[in-house]
Amino acid sequence: MPGIDECLLEAMRLPGARGAALVDWTSGLALGVVGESPGGDQEASAAEAAELARLAAEHRAFASDAEDGEEADDPPLEDLIVSNRDSYHVLRFVRTSFDSSVFLHLWLARAEGNLALARIRLGEMAGRLVLG
Repeated sequence: MPGIDECLLEAMRLPGARGAALVDWTSGLALGVVGESPGGDQEASAAEAAELARLAAEHRAFASDAEDGEEADDPPLEDLIVSNRDSYHVLRFVRTSFDSSVFLHLWLARAEGNLALARIRLGEMAGRLVLG
């Protein structure tokens, strides 16, 4: 089972990957980063992505209808996708044994990337990720 560094390096092997990070959405801290970062500042990008993730996670409008049967440690969402003119940002929430307050953030170039493939692979990576 891969740790943070291995998981992020695997994310960077996806076609069009420009940067990847594992972020705690409650604090905005990057637990690991690799590659480029929008705006050139990895810590600022992590904090900004965490703000978006926290906003979506804390509002019922985005919650699953099947919440009653979910375990307490399940992430509140599966993923968020933000697209702009030249890239995608995929935020994949990670289930953990503690509070599930982390997500993988993949910055993907739109021209070279494959959004469907990125979602599938990030889901697989999130399921295998070991946080110690």
